[in-house]
Amino acid sequence: MATARGVAWKIGGDQGEGIDSTGDALATVANRMGYYVYGYKSFSSRIKGGHTNYKVRVATEPVEATTDTTDVLVALNQETIDKNVQELPPGGLVLADAAFQPKLPPGRADVHLIGLPLTQIAKELGSVLMRNMVAVGASAALMNLPLAPFQDYVARRFGSKGDAVVGPNQAAVQRGYDQIRAEAGHLTQIRLGEPHPGDRVVITGNDALALGALAGGCRIMAAYPITPASDVMEALIKWMPLVGGVVVQSEDEIAAINLAIGAGFTGARAMTATSGPGFSLMQEALGLASMTETPVVVADIQRSGPSTGMPTKHEQSDLMQMLNGSHGESPRIVLTPSSIPEAFADGMDAFNLAEQYQCPVLIASDLSLGLWTQSVDRSVLDRTRVPIQRGPMVSERDLADVPAGQFKRYALTESGVSPRSVPGMKHGQFLATGVEHSELGKVSEDPVNRAHMMQKRFRKLEGFARESVKREGPVDSDLALVAVGSTVGILREAQGLLTARGHRVALVWLRVLAPFPTRPLIEALAGSRRVMVVEQNATGQVLNLMRTHGIGHEARFHSFLKYDGVPFTPGEVVQQALSFLDLAEVV
Repeated sequence: MATARGVAWKIGGDQGEGIDSTGDALATVANRMGYYVYGYKSFSSRIKGGHTNYKVRVATEPVEATTDTTDVLVALNQETIDKNVQELPPGGLVLADAAFQPKLPPGRADVHLIGLPLTQIAKELGSVLMRNMVAVGASAALMNLPLAPFQDYVARRFGSKGDAVVGPNQAAVQRGYDQIRAEAGHLTQIRLGEPHPGDRVVITGNDALALGALAGGCRIMAAYPITPASDVMEALIKWMPLVGGVVVQSEDEIAAINLAIGAGFTGARAMTATSGPGFSLMQEALGLASMTETPVVVADIQRSGPSTGMPTKHEQSDLMQMLNGSHGESPRIVLTPSSIPEAFADGMDAFNLAEQYQCPVLIASDLSLGLWTQSVDRSVLDRTRVPIQRGPMVSERDLADVPAGQFKRYALTESGVSPRSVPGMKHGQFLATGVEHSELGKVSEDPVNRAHMMQKRFRKLEGFARESVKREGPVDSDLALVAVGSTVGILREAQGLLTARGHRVALVWLRVLAPFPTRPLIEALAGSRRVMVVEQNATGQVLNLMRTHGIGHEARFHSFLKYDGVPFTPGEVVQQALSFLDLAEVV
């Protein structure tokens, strides 16, 4: 049943029944054994109740996307079967708790239903809470995984609670494993192949971004909780004390970004993290940071909108807000990480960029990248790669010869970036205003000064230097797949599937949206006969942005959109690409 792309296992039930911890157990053990994993969760915006499921993909090579199909479905209630059985191919396995008398829906006699008394076994061992551990053991048997690593996981996971907890949970895993072997051994046909042990961790994009921020010198984080960005704050709450930093949970998002801007003004490296509704509240403060030329980093972990929208569902529809939000016109940098390594790198690099260009740096992440787990080599979380770069700053010696009140904080430099001081430096700048100002920082509405200051601020990014477009695949391709964010991992797998069918397919993704990389993108797409821009929004924001910069008006460009809250699967992209290529042949 398995291929090199792995096996997909899913568990489902009511929210609050330990679905996440069960999926995490399988993902963690598989990773420790040397397999690659990708974990995808579907859950409601409530604490308890409502259907939730967790799909874990286990493979012998790196995977960056969920699958169209599920090989093993673990059902803790009938609703899980009814909602998910359509994903199982013929011969797929449904492992269900016999307590609810499971039934297959009409037309699915081609899958195997295994009723196992999960609840009864757990009760016999002392607590119904161990039902999920019974399911873990049964799943290990169905997937032909050795039992010892799961027992070791239980010992590590519950070791601090003593033998009274470890023992029964290990017994639960053993009972589930043994019962499948005894009653359904003929169905254990899954073969994952040999694992490839390595020094890998299972991590989310939010955690990688937080680690990158620490490596980049961030020492102050102010935020207000919001799904799906809260994990960034929660991770830094644990880690900041280890490096002498602090996390402040503010009263709202307005306070959060202003706290971060204030810290940046004093010379500290500071950030905030939020999602769409919270980012909307930060618009005025972004203008303040731009006008005062104060470094600040803001991560927007995008979710479905507008308004409250669907807080736990995936979308990439905040791009225009990040590019253009705030009143007036001001420069900003917008980074678009597409993977765990890129989330770490952007979390780290953002602070150098914010200080070098003295402007807001926004990180356009998304729910799928932020929340879903992947196994990656630990080496990608290497903090030694990028040194701290503070940008132009004056020293106490530089200021010694400057008369009081005559420091030109906003000097009209050729680069547009002016040397800055921090409060406490004699003859430096202690106060800044959001009103238009002269080189000295004094309020000025003089038309000539206004024009010079606007030109100065926008001149900064003319010298922007960072890899902004990445490309994989043949230069002379039949098709180029283009995306930003977590969609890139899905396209990478689709690219492989299309290549296996004999098509020449390239993958192109943008690492920066502002300043927009017009020339690098033109060069990356020059050799592609057709281009398909794949986006998780309703209006094609990336393609429209490309067209704003003179790219994408030709008939060879095509848009593929999805905005139902569910990420693309590689199979969906392949089918659309094949249709597009066939259409191209007809035209």
